[in-house]
Amino acid sequence: MSICSVRAARPVIERPWSARRVERWSGGRPTDGIDQVAEEVPVALVYNGISHAVMLASPADLEDFALGFSLSEGILRDASELYDLEVEQRGEGIQVDMRIAAECFMRLKQRRRNLTGRTGCGLCGVETLEQAVRHPAPVAGGLQVPAETVHRAMAAMAEAQTLQRITGAVHAAAWAHPDGSLQLVREDVGRHNALDKLLGAMATEGVDHATGFIVITSRASYEIVQKAATRGIALVAAISAPTGLAVRIAEEAGVTLLGFTRGQGHVAYSHPARLDTTQSGTTE
Repeated sequence: MSICSVRAARPVIERPWSARRVERWSGGRPTDGIDQVAEEVPVALVYNGISHAVMLASPADLEDFALGFSLSEGILRDASELYDLEVEQRGEGIQVDMRIAAECFMRLKQRRRNLTGRTGCGLCGVETLEQAVRHPAPVAGGLQVPAETVHRAMAAMAEAQTLQRITGAVHAAAWAHPDGSLQLVREDVGRHNALDKLLGAMATEGVDHATGFIVITSRASYEIVQKAATRGIALVAAISAPTGLAVRIAEEAGVTLLGFTRGQGHVAYSHPARLDTTQSGTTE
């Protein structure tokens, strides 16, 4: 996939963390020190001159974020419908200006949605109950993955999380091959943002969604499952628990949803048949 133009009009925040002086308390006494804290900034997503969403996000991989959000929210159906993207620092935040196909923009205007603040609850600005839950089309069912490779992929996340090692304050989402190796990893202060960044990177790299699975270092919320299913991804493994709504959407969309994926264990909440547990002795 190639976007016609991706450019930064002005320098954005140089890195997604900063150094701060702190007072540490240990052994019954305080000491002065330096700590690295994760940055989060308002990021405005603007389509054809119209602001659609303002998100709080880590100021890194914002091109991936904007593309992934556009695809996972159904604003774009394919990355080729994004013609131009520009990232620019604006006062206290960052604005991402996108030029998209006319048909996509017409659909966007018809939705009449204002998603400001979505990272907090996932549904802020939704106008009706019918808009609150989207139901993606069922995903293809051909993927088969040994359970032990899912465990291997989750174990590899610790080494792959550069920002987490520095700050201890962010989530990660990764695309894994069926052998458990990680192809792409993206991090963000928000779990949904990390997944959108990953989906954007996958689109840019032309990744075949039928050839692997996603691992995330967070709970599996409804939006995690909805975004994955919208992109036709058949298996999502989370390090923590899912919500009931996430499980119901996974069941409906044909997504294999794993929670508590830690060490050599996991809990399969939907469609466990995609997992081969014979090699590791894992039970769902």
